[in-house]
Amino acid sequence: MTDDQLLVRVEAFQNFVVDIATGGSRDEEASDLYDSQRRAILNEPTIRPDLPRFVKTCRSLPQFWDHVKREDGTYQGRRDYLWGAFRPLIDRLEGTPTSPADAPVSASLQKLDAEHVREAWDKALSRRHEDPEGAITSARALLETVCKHVLDAEGVVYKTDASLSDLCKATGKELNLAPEQHQEPVFKQILSGCYTVVGGLAALRNGLSDAHGKPTRAIKPAPRHARLAVDLAGSVAAFFVDTWEARKGV
Repeated sequence: MTDDQLLVRVEAFQNFVVDIATGGSRDEEASDLYDSQRRAILNEPTIRPDLPRFVKTCRSLPQFWDHVKREDGTYQGRRDYLWGAFRPLIDRLEGTPTSPADAPVSASLQKLDAEHVREAWDKALSRRHEDPEGAITSARALLETVCKHVLDAEGVVYKTDASLSDLCKATGKELNLAPEQHQEPVFKQILSGCYTVVGGLAALRNGLSDAHGKPTRAIKPAPRHARLAVDLAGSVAAFFVDTWEARKGV
């Protein structure tokens, strides 16, 4: 099956589940359609690894409904969640350049069940090719939002005007990810590198994003700059989320 044919199938299923999630019928006919469409895309080995996790785990329409209503209580929130979940696969099938990290980062960020996190990540992904400046701004917003979400959940107080670096350092310390909290040299080196990345992301945003006014000879970011910023922010944010989830399960 060609990518165009697969795209039609995936988009049909996406539109179907969006309809179900926003008030559509959940009768026996809809249940049968969910089963048949889900099975059709699951049986395509070239796209199965990139399918949203809920497609693989929600084996029936009632299971999907139970999942999506817990994700968000509003119709728009459910739309955003489902569109974001399918976006990496649809981008690939459409031929839109993607990053190998798109799908796993999306899966990690979904664990937060936070609308602002999903919005920032979706904006970063959708803007990096057509609007590099906006993508860089969204990349920073993503990392700031994830840090604040974790800190708020842990009851850590921070300044309302805290910088991105300060927020990341506070989050890292709370998650036992600060370099000084480890003795093994390789861990200290890797973690120090993460904070260097954060500092670079802040500088990139200040210099190349659309967050500030521009001088006459301002450098305009290219899509490659936006991809770098989005990939870095997404990877660090997902690392924080995964670590936080792992610590909660201890």
